[in-house]
Amino acid sequence: MTNDLEKVSGIGKATADRLRTAGIDTVEKLASTTTEELTELKIKGVGESTASKYIKNAQKLIKEKSPDLEPQIKKEDPPSKPEKHQKLEPSKKQKSEPTKKQKPAKSGTLKELIKKQAECNIGLVGHVDHGKTTLVKALTGDWTDRHSEEQERGISIKLGYSNATILYCPECDEYLTYYMAEVARKKGQPRYNCPNCSKTLEFKRNISFVDAPGHEILMATMLSGASLMNGACLLISADEKCPQPQTREHLEALNIASIKNIIIIQNKIDAVSKEQALENYKQIKEFVKGTIAQNAPIIPVSAVFGANLNLIVRAFEEIIKSPVIHEDEEFQFLVARSFDINRPGTQINDLNGGVIGGSVLKGTVKVGEEIEIRPGLRVKNKYKPIRTKIVSISQGSNFLEEAKPGGLIGLGTMLDPAMTRGDSLIGHLVGRPGTLPEILSEVEVQVNLMERVLGTEVQMKVQQLKHNEKLLLVVGTEKTAGTVIKILKDSYILSLNPPICAPVNSIFAISRIINRRYRLIGYGKEII
Repeated sequence: MTNDLEKVSGIGKATADRLRTAGIDTVEKLASTTTEELTELKIKGVGESTASKYIKNAQKLIKEKSPDLEPQIKKEDPPSKPEKHQKLEPSKKQKSEPTKKQKPAKSGTLKELIKKQAECNIGLVGHVDHGKTTLVKALTGDWTDRHSEEQERGISIKLGYSNATILYCPECDEYLTYYMAEVARKKGQPRYNCPNCSKTLEFKRNISFVDAPGHEILMATMLSGASLMNGACLLISADEKCPQPQTREHLEALNIASIKNIIIIQNKIDAVSKEQALENYKQIKEFVKGTIAQNAPIIPVSAVFGANLNLIVRAFEEIIKSPVIHEDEEFQFLVARSFDINRPGTQINDLNGGVIGGSVLKGTVKVGEEIEIRPGLRVKNKYKPIRTKIVSISQGSNFLEEAKPGGLIGLGTMLDPAMTRGDSLIGHLVGRPGTLPEILSEVEVQVNLMERVLGTEVQMKVQQLKHNEKLLLVVGTEKTAGTVIKILKDSYILSLNPPICAPVNSIFAISRIINRRYRLIGYGKEII
């Protein structure tokens, strides 16, 4: 296998040449290298996650081609390194005093904990331009408006996502995210230390953020995101009268999704006087009176200047707890995004399968397992479930061997990437073959209508559903058109187009066209 680096999955000719230049000239050397050693070689395009992937694929190739070589690889010494790399490990380090060894050990442990899967999803909801995406940036360093149209228009269009690690300093009794600690870290100060007292920070947990769009025409996308949330931050801008139309609509959406762990964030306090901020605070208190957010804390914040971010992180720990995981349940995964991660011009042999992103609802799944996706592909007016195999599990840049409930996950599959392009699998349900619910093209729903239409400037009474009326239904992350085909005494029978595969006991969020916009008017539950 001397010069077969190109046969390792994911390695093209250019990458193979760079590896050889760095001293990794055989598959055997690559397979016996550690991720840290490969990363330290600073090869262009090879970061930590990519290095881990290449090494695993090299080991897999050796095992497939020459199973008898596997024990030798595990026992052989690390590959020879260039002179520059050898200088990183002087003999003095091995003779360090025990007290000096303790800090790297703690940091190393924390470094591994940061790579663990997130434990819960926290949503950011509220009226358009109230600072949801800016707040995620302040907490994680990620700007979740990744698409060109979002950047051009300055609004969120798709569900945004990002991960954060919550750390704690017992000396200062302060919570902060890993990104906040890095921003505050002074030059020469070691990582994972408190920026105030320099004590080692404690790991608390990893979380994921779901950034929901606030514009009225994207309400269905917001409802899709609500189905993934374990708790939420309702952002209200201090420089506008409260409530704004979508503030009211988003709060009701949280109620429909049964999200009770809510934090109210009064953003943009830097843009108003103290008197205006206090007046806005009174408006917020009046608005949430009698709602699920009545007892939610109200935290004044400036996301742009980073004021009071530590109070938000503390509220995450005190109010939005991680859900209890039941690993013995049947695996189900709700698709919120789907991607083709291959760049234009990628050679056929280097293509990666399609990726589906979303959240595990229950159970666990491992790399290599077979899965089924429903409803699947439309074939002659019928939907045929798709079967494929999981080849990778990732959360951000971290690759995992197993996925469980908590956080947003990306599942790499063996699907043709054309099938996952452009979010084409949003709303589908994933599970092991033969375990998913039936595909529904018709459903009987017990409906609860609101008294007033939400999201409009003028309050309007909600009228009863009519025969043959066309509605927009959001179930989980799926959006479908529902037509009222029969009105019963306590329920309605709706025809669905396209058909859906919904988790048991799903909530159907119902919107109808009012003033040329779909407005949230109620919700329903399937009668089984």
